[in-house]
Amino acid sequence: MERALQKEGFATLNLAYLSRKYPLEVLVDDIHAAIYRFAMQTDALHFVTHSMGGLLAQLYLAKHRPIRLHRVVMLGPPNGGSEVADFLKETAPYRAFYGPAGQQIGTKRESSARLTPPDYCVGIIAGNKTIDPFSSFFIVPRPNDGKVSVESTRLKGMTDHLVLGATHSGLLRHQGAINQTISFLRDGRFLRTADNPSPDHLR
Repeated sequence: MERALQKEGFATLNLAYLSRKYPLEVLVDDIHAAIYRFAMQTDALHFVTHSMGGLLAQLYLAKHRPIRLHRVVMLGPPNGGSEVADFLKETAPYRAFYGPAGQQIGTKRESSARLTPPDYCVGIIAGNKTIDPFSSFFIVPRPNDGKVSVESTRLKGMTDHLVLGATHSGLLRHQGAINQTISFLRDGRFLRTADNPSPDHLR
């Protein structure tokens, strides 16, 4: 995704964050300095996120919204929460791997991690393929990407929504998701096909 965006002329800042160590509200402040410096070098600032990054971006924009904010694309965001997190969050392996932030992405979200409808341009890409049959069939409502249901990716106030045949982790390398991300950043909408018409509320 990053290489494709750079090839299209976008300058990129690929941020990592310590979700295994800190909750989302702390991470919001941790990433602020790097984003602020990067924002000062561009006329239009976009965000492209994956999974939990979509939640972090929304909380960040609610607290540190850049003046030059333009468009946001979220890939597989658990906006409505993750049933997998609900199922596993009390287990030691999950707690060790996903850390404090992982405890905040369930369907029953604590107040500090709750989201408000965006007042900026947001496009969401959901996947509907999985390589994890157990969670896909027994934990997460279908259709889903093995981690997040298509329904859970939706966000009140979103600008556009698209479903692609990709797994949760595969969204970042899926050529269709890459092409659609570039389209949204440039034009503020996804390219529509017969398999992916505009959602009813966007028609």
